Amino acid sequence: MGADHRWWRVLASVVVLCGLGAVVAWQVNGALGLSMRVADVPVEHANPAPATALASLPAIGSILVPDDQRLRLAADAVADALVARGAPRPHVGPGPGPVLTTRVDATLTGESYRVDGLTVAAGTPAGAAAGLYAVADRIRSGAALPAGTVTPRLGLRLTDLGAVGLPDEPARYATGTDYSLNSDVVGSAILPDAPYVDRAAVDRIAGQYRELVRHALAQGYNAVVVPGFLEYVTFRGEGVYADGDPHLARAEAMVDAFAPVWRYAADLGMKVFMQTDMLALSPPLRDHLDRVAGMDTEDDRLWQVYRAGLRELFDRMPFVAGLMVRIGEGGAAYQLPGWDYSSEIAVTTPAAVRAMLRSFLSVAGQADKDVIFRTWSVGIGAVGDLHTSTAAYDEVLGDLHDDHLVVSTKYSAGDFYSHLPLNETLLHGTQRRIVEFQSRREFEDFGALPNDLGPLNQLALRTFLAENPNVQGVWSWAQGGGPLLAGPRTLLLRQGFWQLYDLNTYLTGRLAWDPDTDPSTATADWLRATFSYDPDTVATLGATMALSREAVTKGLYIGPYADLSVKALGLEPPPMMWIFEWDIVTGDSAVWDTIYVVSRDHLSTAIDEGAEAVADTRRMRDLVASTDAASWRDPALRKHFLDTLDYQVNLFELLSAYRTTMLRHAEWLDTGSAEAAQAWHTAASEYQRARADHLARYGDDRDLPAYNLTAADLGLSRAERDATMAWLARGLLVLLLLVFVFRRRLWARALWTASTRPWRLAGLRDTPTRADRLLVWVVPGAAVVLSRAIQTSFAAPAHLVLVLGAWLLFSLVLRLLTRDPFLLAAAIGGVALVRTALLLAALVLRGPGHYWYSFWTDPTARSVYVTVAFALFLAVFASTYVVLRTAYGLSRRRVIGRLLLAAGAAVTVLGGLVTVMGAEQALTVWNDQLALLPWGLHRILGITVYLGIPTNIPAIATAAGAVLVVAGAALGRTEGALRNAGR
Repeated sequence: MGADHRWWRVLASVVVLCGLGAVVAWQVNGALGLSMRVADVPVEHANPAPATALASLPAIGSILVPDDQRLRLAADAVADALVARGAPRPHVGPGPGPVLTTRVDATLTGESYRVDGLTVAAGTPAGAAAGLYAVADRIRSGAALPAGTVTPRLGLRLTDLGAVGLPDEPARYATGTDYSLNSDVVGSAILPDAPYVDRAAVDRIAGQYRELVRHALAQGYNAVVVPGFLEYVTFRGEGVYADGDPHLARAEAMVDAFAPVWRYAADLGMKVFMQTDMLALSPPLRDHLDRVAGMDTEDDRLWQVYRAGLRELFDRMPFVAGLMVRIGEGGAAYQLPGWDYSSEIAVTTPAAVRAMLRSFLSVAGQADKDVIFRTWSVGIGAVGDLHTSTAAYDEVLGDLHDDHLVVSTKYSAGDFYSHLPLNETLLHGTQRRIVEFQSRREFEDFGALPNDLGPLNQLALRTFLAENPNVQGVWSWAQGGGPLLAGPRTLLLRQGFWQLYDLNTYLTGRLAWDPDTDPSTATADWLRATFSYDPDTVATLGATMALSREAVTKGLYIGPYADLSVKALGLEPPPMMWIFEWDIVTGDSAVWDTIYVVSRDHLSTAIDEGAEAVADTRRMRDLVASTDAASWRDPALRKHFLDTLDYQVNLFELLSAYRTTMLRHAEWLDTGSAEAAQAWHTAASEYQRARADHLARYGDDRDLPAYNLTAADLGLSRAERDATMAWLARGLLVLLLLVFVFRRRLWARALWTASTRPWRLAGLRDTPTRADRLLVWVVPGAAVVLSRAIQTSFAAPAHLVLVLGAWLLFSLVLRLLTRDPFLLAAAIGGVALVRTALLLAALVLRGPGHYWYSFWTDPTARSVYVTVAFALFLAVFASTYVVLRTAYGLSRRRVIGRLLLAAGAAVTVLGGLVTVMGAEQALTVWNDQLALLPWGLHRILGITVYLGIPTNIPAIATAAGAVLVVAGAALGRTEGALRNAGR
């Protein structure tokens, strides 16, 4: 009966341990669950405009406009356009005829105008200026002058600051890996001490700003967004800054220096919106908010402080039309180095968003200003899906109605990627809405490639306008978005081949005025104005641009994956996950295994699209090369275009070889097919050739820079070791089995007994030799070390430190507390060998690659493995408990105390190590060596931010470990005290 009862207890223990393991597996599956559905990706139709003769050039001898700065500037634009077409420059002011003039027509309001011959009729200066700019655009683009009454379909047309204030020194772009997201444009003018502002730098920024404003006006925009808020305010009367605090004098200096600069746009009729993240903070402001509201963003006392700041901003800069607010990004990556102004993601609940907006709107209403709220909040707290979910939109904004509130949203259901559905929240809501577009597509090589977005932007606008009458404007990002110092050194109006992405700003401006404008005709207008007036050259370039989207959407995306809405790791990864993000080609197993599984049924398509993109780009290159060089107004632009297409061919060849390599490797992991292995190795050789050529040609080129292949190389190096690691795993597993099969030595019998029947260890009567005492520790230890080294392809010492450190600390503490630790070593080592055997069994098929492939993509295999692995983890404690009780005769209290002490020591030491390093840094080191998650995560937002991992977990674990140590020690002392009392 005793034996039966013991086996019953063993069976119950196994059930309990496996049950706990199954619970963990269930949680892991919930976190990693992979699901997908077909996305409603908009279909773009790009058809080049046919060759068209130039419209006749109007004869204009002078341009007569009222004495108004904005009208004089618009008249200058007409004069410049005539000169560009080869005509004499007309006189602006009274002069010889024919005369282009303006007249007042009271029936026209706002920006409406009518062109009658050489007369622009309008009811306001804004309308007259708009008419003159339209005339200038049609002259410059060789098109007929506008006819009839023209009224803009969208009354609010914003642009960003372009390249104003951005550095252009080649050294700043030298590494190509500065992924800082700071967008301050005044950095070059900031001084650390009084007078706080470099006036010469301010003058340079002012000159760039004036040029940007003139360019934006000519493209039909009427508002500009300027980054800045906190650096211009003192929060007077709120007690934020003490008397003498340099923040006070700095804010005064900033207003004195930059208010006249930003006012220039307002003087020309443009609205100026300041832009900030919330929470915007300085150290004194943070301390003050903590005192008055505990940093609670739902507390009106916190927003009272910001109200005072906003009121002061409007008072000090009365020309400002309003404030644009973003809550979805912030942190160290956005901070200007050397400046103590920063931002923090803290407005993360619907109540907090409403409290913020109501607070700001109360100030805006009094000043007759607007608050533009950006819904970009992906993954951030309870409002994390505000950007794409109509339900979240209603929860946050549904009952918030204010004439001074404008809600700004990206056109796509995600970030500015292709292969994404249109954003359905823009079909929804009763608030005034504006649609965000990005011209310099940050995820599509930072606008360095031809990428005509006209048809896509038109489709988006027409869809939104048809369903939502509250859509009132657009915001075109002319340069902004993403890291401004990574990628090519292209600066709007200043440096590089910026004309390529300026096309999209031009097209968005045209479509905002008239969404029914034919995009191909507008592209042809831009081509004539930018490159050539030769009809054949323009038609050929139009055909080139019509191919551009197909080349980009195939060359930079893997279609069968990108056209699905995928959920993995509890997140919705973007459609270009294999380049994460910007120019970082990733090599991690989570991404590639997921892409392969999603694309498996269309693997040939996924691979072939890379070659098709190369072929499309070669066609584009041939088209541009076929144009007559003499027909281009500027030969340098033709060379720019050809150089860009040479770069694109080279880049797409590289990416095509790499995608083939990684997908064929994943196919081998999945199937073990010899054909897949051969295809993988062939593609890998081609990738190495393409890689060498790409880096040799573009590694030091800042205008057309090489892609960042660090992560790709890491992933490929791990993949190349898979077969070798599988053979090593097989060999080590055979050795372990031999240890258990041939149990002639005491140390081997002890390990076998401990791994199968730990309660019988006490029955081993043989006296261990010195060799037995050594090998009972060494064999399991060596097996753990070698198996984990194989699991990590001998490339992740950080993982070994954590795993081996835990085993070592746990064992060492128990060793120091136990007399004659031979049986203790067997108890720990026996389970360690079984756990190691499980790991090796998972590695023997096709190495670590297959191990992680199954982990990421096979729920059944993952569930079984995690269940058994966690059960064996718990079995270490169970086995040790049994042996300490039966072989050493310790009481339950003392055994539990020692186990708590040993486990607590391991958690305390390793948790403390990670705490000292910092959770983000520790995860980065670990991930960089294992290549499990995208290498770029840390370089962009941070692993902890992206995955929502609390950074205080290591500190909590350390404290918990310390509690276990104290509890264990207390149990031991209590046991001793009770025994002494019994004596």
